[in-house]
Amino acid sequence: MIFINKKLFITRKPPKHVLDYLNENFQVDIWDSEDEEIPREKLLEIIHQYDGLLSLLTENIDKEVLDQGSNLKVISNLAVGYNNIHVEEASLRGIMVTNTPGVLTETTADLTFALLLATSRRLIEASNSLREGNWKTWSPMYLTGMDVNGSTLGIIGLGEIGAAVARRAKGFNMNILYNSRTPKPLLEDELGIQYADLYTLLQTSDFVCVLTPFTKQTKNMITLKELKQMKKTAILINTARGGIVNEADLVQALSDGMIWGAGLDVFEQEPIPTDHPLLQFTNVVTLPHIGSASIQTRTKMWELAARNLTDGLQGKKPPNLVNQEAYQSKE
Repeated sequence: MIFINKKLFITRKPPKHVLDYLNENFQVDIWDSEDEEIPREKLLEIIHQYDGLLSLLTENIDKEVLDQGSNLKVISNLAVGYNNIHVEEASLRGIMVTNTPGVLTETTADLTFALLLATSRRLIEASNSLREGNWKTWSPMYLTGMDVNGSTLGIIGLGEIGAAVARRAKGFNMNILYNSRTPKPLLEDELGIQYADLYTLLQTSDFVCVLTPFTKQTKNMITLKELKQMKKTAILINTARGGIVNEADLVQALSDGMIWGAGLDVFEQEPIPTDHPLLQFTNVVTLPHIGSASIQTRTKMWELAARNLTDGLQGKKPPNLVNQEAYQSKE
């Protein structure tokens, strides 16, 4: 069945095959850019025209946007997270919200562990030193880092990505602690990991990986109080969301030598300002939110987001519906 009378808007230029797929069934408009955000004023101006929206984390789909989007029926977010969307307000309007979980789990876990290794072994600092001509001779303690093998890893948030990181850590003979809203006994048996309260995890771990979703409860979960609990030789890794770690407190902790270093793929403000203090530390590895950035995975995310949108606009239950109540209200 063709739903060509339905209109949808995509806030960034998708791959050609995804656009062709959507054009088969809908009238499709796009913000024709791969690397520039649609201005908020423009989105507010045009959103009333559309039945469906395929959005990115860069768009703040708040009450104001939803008020203007009087015809919206589905919002398909190109991400596993959806903290950029006011889901409660969408539900009140009967608007289905979807995300793209699962397809990015292993890729994000790869990046998380790569960031852990890069930070612990000072890879960026070492590469820059070589390129700048500072490597004069082999020296026993030159650019020495921290061992990963046999160390203790603390994972905050044992969802799919957290479990995938734990599996990688087992290959490095790491002792693994985790903290989550509820214990995961099946994963404990499978991976040989141990549940710990947050402060025990912070005090015991050589590496602390933040992998919990961003919610009202996890906002500023890691502040100076928590950072003071960590070992002075410990490293903090965050590939979840920037707002979980209080950046001003992290700057202070690094300045005062409370922890040894940090690896960050996410920030409170993205893109992070180039004069931000976190970018001045040589013991902090910073990346531009590339956790899921492999060609294969980003393509799968686009395809899944398109399917979510298509199913929702055709009256079916999307495979990755966040707010079940929105679909039930249509039954």
